[in-house]
Amino acid sequence: MTVLQGPLADRSAWSAVGRCPIEKTMALVGTKSAMLIMREAYYGTTRFDDFAKRVGITKAAASARLSELVEAGLLTKRPYREPGQRARDEYVLTEAGTELMPVVWAMFEWGRKHLDDDAALRLTHLGCGAQAGVEIVCAAGHPVPPDELGIQLAGRTRDHPS
Repeated sequence: MTVLQGPLADRSAWSAVGRCPIEKTMALVGTKSAMLIMREAYYGTTRFDDFAKRVGITKAAASARLSELVEAGLLTKRPYREPGQRARDEYVLTEAGTELMPVVWAMFEWGRKHLDDDAALRLTHLGCGAQAGVEIVCAAGHPVPPDELGIQLAGRTRDHPS
């Protein structure tokens, strides 16, 4: 269990509704198609038609999700032109989009462990071939298990927690 610290410890004194980072992130990428588009962008997909095909969604849905992810700053559009074709846009990860990927990989690992009957896929470190995973590590470099994780207010000037 994660420990809420300081003024956050009194759960009856505050509400995270509308201010929680988890809630705000889910508002941006909380649809299945948005998360799968982010997965595909990380795998190197850049073209509109390829996103729609690889995620298994309609072109209308792909257009809506890609627009939302560009507006959220997770993807950016970059123009390209095939010889003899009109100019088009491709979609590439921004720094913020790349920083979201540990969330996607954590979902990959959880799904592989708890939902996949044939968990043949693995994250691996290309440098040495060892299996890779997602974990929380403190600034001092120590792995932080769930029962040692705390949440506290840091540098807030407002009189209510978020």
